[in-house]
Amino acid sequence: MLDIKFIRQNPDKVKKACKDKQVKVDIDKLLKVDKKRIELLQALEDMKAKKNKASKDIVRTKDKKEKEKIILEMRKLDRNNDKLDENLKELEKEFNELMLQVPNPAFDDIPVGKDESENVVVKEVGKKTKFDFKFKDYLEIAEKLDLIDVKRAAKTSGTRFGFLKNEAVFLELAMVNFLLDELKKEKFTPVIPPVLIRPEMMKGMGYVERGGDEIYHIEKDKLYLIGTSEQIIGPMHANETFNDKELPKRYVAFSPCFRREAGSYGKDTKGIFRVHQFDKVEMFMFCRPEESVKEHQYLLSLEEKFMQALKLPYRVVQMCTGDLGDPAASKYDIEVWIPSQKRYRETHSTSNCTDFQARRLNIRYKDKSNKLNFVHTLNGTAVAIGRTIIAIIENYQQKDGSIEVPKVLQKYTGFKKIG
Repeated sequence: MLDIKFIRQNPDKVKKACKDKQVKVDIDKLLKVDKKRIELLQALEDMKAKKNKASKDIVRTKDKKEKEKIILEMRKLDRNNDKLDENLKELEKEFNELMLQVPNPAFDDIPVGKDESENVVVKEVGKKTKFDFKFKDYLEIAEKLDLIDVKRAAKTSGTRFGFLKNEAVFLELAMVNFLLDELKKEKFTPVIPPVLIRPEMMKGMGYVERGGDEIYHIEKDKLYLIGTSEQIIGPMHANETFNDKELPKRYVAFSPCFRREAGSYGKDTKGIFRVHQFDKVEMFMFCRPEESVKEHQYLLSLEEKFMQALKLPYRVVQMCTGDLGDPAASKYDIEVWIPSQKRYRETHSTSNCTDFQARRLNIRYKDKSNKLNFVHTLNGTAVAIGRTIIAIIENYQQKDGSIEVPKVLQKYTGFKKIG
C-alpha cells in the first residue's frame, strides 16, 4: 500500500506508475473519496467539539428550561453524529478498496515495457552446454532411471503433478541442505513455515488484488495455500516493531508451494516444469529503507553464487514495468539453460518491495532517534527445486544415459552419479 500523502502530492506520477505496470486504477476517484473522507472526519471533530461544549454548558446552566434546550440540541447532535459515522464507514471501505488496488510504483531506472518480451538481459554466465552425442530431454532420462513418475501422479492427483523418486529425492534434499549450510553463514534464520495462511495476511502481502486466480482457496476453512513461502514469512511480523539493531532481519524458508497455474493451459504441461505443487527454498528480508537497493543486489548475488556452485549456465534478466507484480518496485530473474528447449528458463527471482507490504501489514522499526518508520521487504528464490533438478538432469547427462551429480552436492547425496 502506498502512503496516501504521496498519492495526493504526486497524482500524475502514480497514474504513470499504474499505466507502466498495465494496471487500471481510477486515481482521480480515489482522491475524490479521500477528500470526502477528510471532510467527514473534520465534521465529526467539529461535532465532538460542539458536544463537549454542550456538556459543559449543561453543568454551568442553572435555568431548567435552558438545560432542556441544550439537552435537545445534544440529542440532535447525537443523531447527526451517528449519520456521519455511518457515512464515514462507507467512505472508509471504498477508500481502502481503492487504495489496495494501487500497485507499488517501479523505480525510475526500471525499463518501461508491456510484458516479458521487453525484459532486459543483464548478463549471461557460463557456456551453453554442448554434447558430442544425441542428448535427451529430462523426462525421457528421468523416467528411464525411475526418478520422476508423472503417469501415476496423474492417476492419483490429476495433471501437473509428479512423484519424485529414488536418487531424485536425495538430490532435492542435497540442494536444501547445501543452501541451509551456506545461508546459515550469511546469518539467515532457517524456517519451515505453515503452508496455510489467513486471507487477510495473504492480502497484506499484495497478491490477492491481481493474481488471485493463481491461489488455492479453501473456502470452508477460510484459508489460502501459499504459492511461495515469502507470502507467509512477511506476515510473521505483522503489527510488530523491530529495534534498529535487529535489522536487517533475514529468513530462509523451505516449503512446498501451490499454484493453480490459471491461464497457462497448454504451456509446459508435460513433465514437472509447470506444476501445481513444488518445493522451494526462499529467502526473505526486512531492512531499513536506505539499505534495500543494496540488499536487493546482495540477494541476487546469493542466487548467482548457487548457480555458479552448480556450474549451470544461466542469465540474469531485469524485469520491465509490465512484468512486475503489484508489490515489486524492482525485480530480477535468473534463467537457466535447458538444452532440450534450446532456451533459458526461469529458476529464480528476487524482488525489492520497498515499504509496500510493510504498510499493509503494519511492520515498522524504531530508528536510532526513536522515530518509527516502515521497514522495506525483499524476497529471493534460493532454489526452485523441480526446475533445478530438470536443469541438472539435462546439463549433466552422460552418453551412457547416466547423470553426473554436481560436485558441490556429492557430499550431501552420498553418490557421484545416477544410473
